[in-house]
Amino acid sequence: MNEPQITEELISAHGLKPEEYAEILRLLNRDPSFTELGIFSAMWNEHCSYKSSKKWLRTLPTEGSQVICGPGENAGVVDIGDGQAVVFKMESHNHPSYIEPYQGAATGVGGILRDVFTMGARPVAAMNSLSFGAPDHSRTRRLVAGVVEGIGGYGNCFGVPTVGGEVRFHPAYNGNCLVNAFAAGLAESDKIFYSAASGVGMPVVYLGAKTGRDGVGGATMASAEFDDTIEEKRPTVQVGDPFTEKRLLEACLELMQTGAVISIQDMGAAGLTCSAVEMGDKGSLGVRLDLDRVPCREENMTAYEMMLSESQERMLMVLRPEKEDVARAIFDKWDLDFAVVGETIAEDRFVIEHGGRVMADLPLKALSGTAPEYDRPWEPTAPAAPLADVPAIAPVEGLRALLASPNHAAKNWVYEQYDHMVMADTVRRPGAGAGVVRVHSTGKALAFTSDVTPRYCRANPVEGGKQAVAEAYRNLCAVGARPLASTDNLNFGNPEKPEIMGQFVGCIQGIGAACAALDMPIVSGNVSLYNETDGSGILPTPTIGAVGLLASLEEMIAGPAQDGDAAVLIGTGKGHLGQSALLFEAFGREDGDAPHVDLEAERRHGEFLRANHALIRAATDLSDGGLALAGFEMAEAAGTGLALKDGDAGWFFGEDQARYLLAVAPDALDDLLSAADAAGVPAQQVGRFGDAGIALGGSATPMDELKSLWRGAFAAALA
Repeated sequence: MNEPQITEELISAHGLKPEEYAEILRLLNRDPSFTELGIFSAMWNEHCSYKSSKKWLRTLPTEGSQVICGPGENAGVVDIGDGQAVVFKMESHNHPSYIEPYQGAATGVGGILRDVFTMGARPVAAMNSLSFGAPDHSRTRRLVAGVVEGIGGYGNCFGVPTVGGEVRFHPAYNGNCLVNAFAAGLAESDKIFYSAASGVGMPVVYLGAKTGRDGVGGATMASAEFDDTIEEKRPTVQVGDPFTEKRLLEACLELMQTGAVISIQDMGAAGLTCSAVEMGDKGSLGVRLDLDRVPCREENMTAYEMMLSESQERMLMVLRPEKEDVARAIFDKWDLDFAVVGETIAEDRFVIEHGGRVMADLPLKALSGTAPEYDRPWEPTAPAAPLADVPAIAPVEGLRALLASPNHAAKNWVYEQYDHMVMADTVRRPGAGAGVVRVHSTGKALAFTSDVTPRYCRANPVEGGKQAVAEAYRNLCAVGARPLASTDNLNFGNPEKPEIMGQFVGCIQGIGAACAALDMPIVSGNVSLYNETDGSGILPTPTIGAVGLLASLEEMIAGPAQDGDAAVLIGTGKGHLGQSALLFEAFGREDGDAPHVDLEAERRHGEFLRANHALIRAATDLSDGGLALAGFEMAEAAGTGLALKDGDAGWFFGEDQARYLLAVAPDALDDLLSAADAAGVPAQQVGRFGDAGIALGGSATPMDELKSLWRGAFAAALA
């Protein structure tokens, strides 16, 4: 088959800029073939090369005594003691989910699960962070329904509990929803599998499902803005099969016990191209592939299509040749393809053969390790003007505005579509703060959370970046877990706009400062840029996924509150209402600055909670909606009411940081307050749990009335 002639239009369609194509010509000293153009496009796009973000990602803290493997592999690995490790990562599937919600979200779950089990870990938990447009936007209802169904459909069939996450709505996501998927698994700390190839002449083996035309060009599509041609991009979305993925998991874990694996890599973005190039690059080796040996499910596939297909449920492995028969037998047993498709070579070359012809012969290092890297111009975000005024509102009406919003309403409609009890180790279910999962056959448990407040990040990227990490830290501490490490999913608009790049830089600076101060290094992550449609970008959304450890379930702050418990506030505040949930939900306003984050106070207050867990019945951090919303949610979970002392709007709804609300038994109150005083931690009783209503400094509103509003608002908003 004759390949198309390379034209300016074809170069542009592959997302390559003129100066990048000129660099290709310089490297090759000739024109590339069509297949070679596709390979460069896949490897040099933003999604695979991180060319706009590498400079700033290097500034993040990635090391610590607990870290076994930081960024650069399929997932991060952190020691949890007793010869065990937790393996985790968060990654985006934003563009595919907007084009085809069900499959986009489903394959996002499938991809992140493969990132975890390719390291030798069995997945034990999943989360997701979802951002949608305004509830009344024409696409929102379809997107929400499809994305949630896709996440549930894949995760439930695969058999991994979804234990947490978040869902938000804002008009800035009308043209670009965000679907950030998180997965974590458990492995033996001395049996982690990596992707760096080693040894010359070693067999390169294709594992899993067959290759089709689905997903061709997906990575390039994910590195571009949307416009009115969006429907034409539907064929670039992959199609997932969770039952095949489950078999692939079992086959890979069985294979890893045989000693056959030298290195292994998930075929994710850019498929066979990216997996082969990254394995070779990390091992300083070249790779030769014979595409005639690649298992295909469609006829007459070209070299270009096979190299760029993003068909799901596939792996690439470098195999110990003496173990080939053992390895093949395992994959035959699980009814999966196993094909030797190439070999490692000593030269710095990526050679693709098909139909007796060399379709590509490229310098491998130039595709990955020495790919283009940009230091893009950036402008710091201008300081936000102080909040000019706070409209008067009765406290209960402010609370009603929050409870009636799909941003803060109960998300049962979402969570109940996910299986959160499969594997029978889930201790704390979605919707109640951090999820908690037992480490099977031990007394330990892991806690998981994902957090970000995009409106803070737009107003003040540095403080917003800090706050995302600080809130994750608080959510882990609120269940008694010691925060271990983080993964980030950095979702932004077009980095070629200096103001957008400035948001990215500011958020990275804030995240780095907070991770260092709170000893929560970034061990894995993902950058998703160009989240724009027709020039309109999303809110900066640097999602932080974090993992914490409970050395014993006896250390868990489990709740719920009980009638008669004291409501105790940890931390102080000035009633900060800038960029608050109250302003947005009650008045449609998004003004003022983000709250300041005191990282020393965050650490001190979190350590106090963990040290005094035995004195605390229940705990939650204070974030969106401040004291009033946190108090309502704690009381609702306990099936009781709450009376809080009187104050102004800032008292009830302020979003000052480093704060928690605790439920403390009457006979433990004096001990807790004394311990707080000794530790230099501000603590005061601000109310009492009990009765059948919510009293915000005055007459009580029946809890049943507020609960009905809160539980029905999500479905009502989406009709």
